[in-house]
Amino acid sequence: MRSRQALMQEYAASHSQITNQIIHMICVPIIFFTSTGLLWSVPLDRLVPIAGFDSDGWFNLATVVAVPIAIYYTMLGLPTLVTGLLWMLSSGLACFALQSAGVSLLIPCAAAWLVAWVVQIYGHKIEGAKPSFFDDLVFLLIGPLFVHEKLVRLITTGSIQPRLRA
Repeated sequence: MRSRQALMQEYAASHSQITNQIIHMICVPIIFFTSTGLLWSVPLDRLVPIAGFDSDGWFNLATVVAVPIAIYYTMLGLPTLVTGLLWMLSSGLACFALQSAGVSLLIPCAAAWLVAWVVQIYGHKIEGAKPSFFDDLVFLLIGPLFVHEKLVRLITTGSIQPRLRA
């Protein structure tokens, strides 16, 4: 299994152009949240053979899919797991809050998901490189880590680009 560092370097190779990086910083969180929202829209309560079982919306395809994702992130190390859990929990809590407020997630999430993917594909056209996940689907899980690193760097240094060492 490749290390987080190796995966991040491979991912960065097709995300070096600044416009593509900015597009990803906007679209990856949208895609992550809307993917969660689409999966959240598939309730699984009725699959539990316990009379009266009601998860209050928490038992759905998103929460089930989160388990193998968390296991994969764990295999990449504790910092990766913490980052992944932060993304999954914030998306899950937002979905739960919207659902509790009576907002249907399916249509708005599907529309935003589609638009964000179109914009990201455009970013790769600008970059002149195909999306990393075309070669390996695991890169769908690396994108949020890449964006997280960029956001932390932006907050701490004021730039998404790494500082060059002299």
